[in-house]
Amino acid sequence: MSWATRAIEDLSSGKTVVIYPRGGSMRGLIESGARVVVEPVDRVDVKEGDIVLCRVSGTDYLHLVKAVGASGILIGNNLGKINGYASRIYGRVVSVGS
Repeated sequence: MSWATRAIEDLSSGKTVVIYPRGGSMRGLIESGARVVVEPVDRVDVKEGDIVLCRVSGTDYLHLVKAVGASGILIGNNLGKINGYASRIYGRVVSVGS
């Protein structure tokens, strides 16, 4: 079970969620343990620069949308790593912090 399983279940049923993600790949935008509010989003409403809860190659990420185009939605972290194209977009970050 992924750290995001409960959040994904709630987002899929239309609920906004609060999560406290751990890790350093989004530092500068989201610090480890910060309070993050994520709301459901339709894939067509996602744009470059959004931070989304998504799945890429079977792994769940709370990462940046690097590009949106005909090939799909390209996902990466805030340190320059590209993870790949999202197979699912579950939600979009609407606030970080208190």
